[in-house]
Amino acid sequence: MHWLKILTPLLTASFLTAATPLAQAQNSGDAILLEMQKAFRKRDQATLTQLLPQAAGHPLEPWAAYWELKNRLETAAPDEVLAFMARYAGTYQEDRMRNDWLLQLGKLRDWGTFAQVYPQFRMRDDRSVTCYALLVDSLQGRGAPDMGRQVRDLWLAQKDADDGCTLAAAQAYAQKQLTDADVWRRARVAAEANRQKAVRDAVAIVAPDAADQVAQVFASPAKYLSGQSKARGRERKELALLALIRMAAGDPDAAATQIEGGWGVQLAGEERNWAWAVAGKQAALKLSPMAVGYFAKVRRDQDLNDDLLGWKARAALRAGDWKTVRRAIDAMGPERTDATWAYWKAKAMLADRPNAEERAEARQLLEDTAGTGSFYEQLALEEIGQRVTVPPAPAPLTREEKAAARANPGLTRGLYAIQIGLRSEGVREWNYTTNLHQGGGMGDRELLAAADLACERQVWDRCINTSERTKTFADWSQRYPMPYHDTVLAKSRAIGLDPAYVYGLIRQESRFIMDARSGVGASGLMQVMPATARWTARKIGMAGFTPDMINDRDTNITIGTSYLKLALDDFEGSMALAAAGYNAGPGRPRSWRNGPVLDAAIWAENVPFTETRDYVKKVLSNTTNYAALITGQPQSLKSRLGTVGPRPANDPETMKDLP
Repeated sequence: MHWLKILTPLLTASFLTAATPLAQAQNSGDAILLEMQKAFRKRDQATLTQLLPQAAGHPLEPWAAYWELKNRLETAAPDEVLAFMARYAGTYQEDRMRNDWLLQLGKLRDWGTFAQVYPQFRMRDDRSVTCYALLVDSLQGRGAPDMGRQVRDLWLAQKDADDGCTLAAAQAYAQKQLTDADVWRRARVAAEANRQKAVRDAVAIVAPDAADQVAQVFASPAKYLSGQSKARGRERKELALLALIRMAAGDPDAAATQIEGGWGVQLAGEERNWAWAVAGKQAALKLSPMAVGYFAKVRRDQDLNDDLLGWKARAALRAGDWKTVRRAIDAMGPERTDATWAYWKAKAMLADRPNAEERAEARQLLEDTAGTGSFYEQLALEEIGQRVTVPPAPAPLTREEKAAARANPGLTRGLYAIQIGLRSEGVREWNYTTNLHQGGGMGDRELLAAADLACERQVWDRCINTSERTKTFADWSQRYPMPYHDTVLAKSRAIGLDPAYVYGLIRQESRFIMDARSGVGASGLMQVMPATARWTARKIGMAGFTPDMINDRDTNITIGTSYLKLALDDFEGSMALAAAGYNAGPGRPRSWRNGPVLDAAIWAENVPFTETRDYVKKVLSNTTNYAALITGQPQSLKSRLGTVGPRPANDPETMKDLP
């Protein structure tokens, strides 16, 4: 097999015997690979072509060959692509090249070659490629009866404009498998996401003569609404709705004024409901009390998508309106079964004087949701009278299971890439090997063995993420590892900080990757920003601190735990607020806490930033599980949540300069 030919003696000598990640490239071959990655990112074809022969025989040769060909794929001959895929058959790089080529063939409208290549595509994880495949089937007379639904769902899930799904949508619309409403909904969702090209592409399908007006809608929604639209009928109303959506993104109250001031009566009922819901969502994102009123003007929840219904439910939670919470969730589509909304529906049912049948339904929802894997699973678990405990460990791995993981070339190559500094490439190859190389991905015991290999190599993010995919058991020693145990516990306890909270935060921040660096410059295990590190060092009296010290493990933990404790003290011990401050900066949660006193779970669900909302919930969930591991005792998430409300008037801010 090609797998085995790629695994050269170099791999065995330089990697399989290594016990810890190496800080620098270990040989000239590794240096060549690192140089080729830089050249690929710069689109430097001359350097790629020059260096490729020197990568021959290297364990990561498939990456070198992939970069060189991918960079010139638009001009490469089909025989070259086929030769590449034959030479590296079975690898991630082979299937990724097939993915890239399928996208190229789609753009070239070479449907014959596409139809020949697509059946061998293993990953099937690219929406654009899937849309092209649905289109090809339709053009060749093999279209699925539900092609329109499949294309619609793929198209709506695409954040940006793309050729594949837009083309397939146009074909489905022409065949009357997509409706006007489907296409306009795509335009609405794209307008809310501020994706002008995606909006124009959609409008061009359903109202080609009006497509040029999209630029005017985006340039000045107010001017567009005050002018005389050239469009007529539904087109005029839908374009006005797009303008209202864009206006609401900046000023929901201004959009509401436009709806009340005349546009509301001109829109159809479904359009008007959408307009009010968008105003409600944007007001909810600003934590404005007007959100509830705007959502109340929606006459039919079924006219909304799940995202708008989710924000209607959040605004109602914040207002304590349990009837509206329940109605909004009941109107949802697929999102209704998510643990978030299953939990809140049960809570809404129990809050509204339920009869025996409703109590039984709510109890069943909670029992179906309860678990230890996530925030709402843990809350549901407590609602049925249980607490978080460490699950039983799975049966130990056999020698054969461990050997199979170590002999797996995809796993080995992924770890090697991570080892020499090609983290992105290594992670992608690892994920492909565990999730996509075979139909359905690896089985639970294979995943357990793969995670064990990553843990042994101290590649903690792959250890955790791989272990989390097992369905029939949960190995918490893998899912919630505790690297640097003595240091974390000693430094946390020395300043009165719960070590479980520290571990819960590190697991979410960096997955214990010591050299992790965020896009905004945060570094190390606890992802500390340089300015924050300097401020904290001064605050705790750390003499001689210099910015480069933040990459030292012990210093990073000292600075990170100290800052977290200062933030926790500033927020009167609220773990939810401190976690939000750690992620988004303390100024934002200081503003977000204003308003009614709320159960911290309701407050967290209303955090306006998606990343921070997810972050707070995961840090608190992690913390609860780590506490169960550290103490060996059942743990409560609710006890760590409490309530969130405005800072007491007689409690001045302790650290206004907290960065």
